[in-house]
Amino acid sequence: MPADQSEQPEDLGFRYRLRKGGEVEVTHRGRLAATLRGSQAAEFLAEAPDSTSPEAQQFMARLTGNYKRGNERQASNHPRNRR
Repeated sequence: MPADQSEQPEDLGFRYRLRKGGEVEVTHRGRLAATLRGSQAAEFLAEAPDSTSPEAQQFMARLTGNYKRGNERQASNHPRNRR
């Protein structure tokens, strides 16, 4: 594996689209995850102008609540997740 690939975090699958009325739709793997309006939409556009950057991906994950919740270790020990 080339060194630049190992340093680059994965694409988390978030995208956004600006709508006519100034709303911003954030999608996760093609499904609507959040709709931002007003000042929240303006702040978002100022923070994440490029949806493909790793920083923007993390920002959208935190914004939509689809982020680490602290129970990942506990879930990995659940019987249905063991292999």
